Amino acid sequence: MRAAAAKLLRPRQFVRAASTATGPKKIAVLAGDGIGEEVMAEALKVLARTSELFPQVQLNYEHALIGGAAYDAHGVHFPDATRDVCAASDAILFGSIGGPVEEQHLPKWKDAEKNALLGMRQAFDLGVNVRPAKVYPALSHASPLRPDLISGGVDMVIIRELLGGIYFGKHTTDGDTAEDVCTYTAEQIKRPLQFAFEAAKSRRGKLTVVDKANVLDTSRLWRRVAIEMHKDHPEVELDFMYVDNAAMQLIKAPTYFDVICTENMFGDILSDAASVLPGSLGLMPSASLGSSVYMYEPSGGSAPDLQGKNVANPAAQILCASMMLRYSLDAPAAADAVSTSAFGDAVVAAIKA
Repeated sequence: MRAAAAKLLRPRQFVRAASTATGPKKIAVLAGDGIGEEVMAEALKVLARTSELFPQVQLNYEHALIGGAAYDAHGVHFPDATRDVCAASDAILFGSIGGPVEEQHLPKWKDAEKNALLGMRQAFDLGVNVRPAKVYPALSHASPLRPDLISGGVDMVIIRELLGGIYFGKHTTDGDTAEDVCTYTAEQIKRPLQFAFEAAKSRRGKLTVVDKANVLDTSRLWRRVAIEMHKDHPEVELDFMYVDNAAMQLIKAPTYFDVICTENMFGDILSDAASVLPGSLGLMPSASLGSSVYMYEPSGGSAPDLQGKNVANPAAQILCASMMLRYSLDAPAAADAVSTSAFGDAVVAAIKA
């Protein structure tokens, strides 16, 4: 990873130093469902090697259940025992949640992601999601886009607000009428935007705020807050883009973007669209930050159809470990050793026909 990109994910006010207690740091490991255990095992293997090379990075792990695995043992997707393990930890390394599509109606899987992920976000005030999307030069052939569309280098980060918007609004159904309410306050909006402005300063200096301000009052509030905050960050180039256009430009002109900041639902959709760019969901890590313990989660999902076949890509889970080293343990040198752009070259070199 280029030096500028390495600095991106470390705006100082969002680095949460681990507990001051001496000794190894506590990491809650939530492998979850599907391929979660397989890819988590590879991430822990990399962290073990990192601890050998960086003696200051010493980690103790406590494993806990989440999702369908938790339901089997406790009858709920996010049990109190798991909450307690996470609350006592310096960071949460998260795998995946979910089961087969054809079984989503079963109690084990029904609302598993909603109950577990939204529950964890609320429990630990995880209000800012950071998801980088990078096409590694050594793996550029894997991108589904034409070479001319990515030749300028695709390296962006999407900052998504996690605790507001329509996902956390009122949801009601009355016969043939349903209602989902989207609400934002200026204070909720300021937190992801602050991170986005700081991140842009350590990258190419460009921030794109994505909204639907031609229709939605909440989007107009996002614009107003962004314009007000821009006064304190004049060195950052700020522009705005409607969400429908942003979805198109992610595919048509991905090199345009540096830092994207947006609301909860738009960020959910756009970050999934961006995950296509590297050519594999298995290359997309993310970090969820707040005022408490931070959580690190790959974007590939549980992929139950791949479970047990030894073909799941663990790269995103490994890169989540890198983000954990940077954000929660304040160990940038160790993080850089894991997330360097040579990562792609190493994967290519290790692949055997």
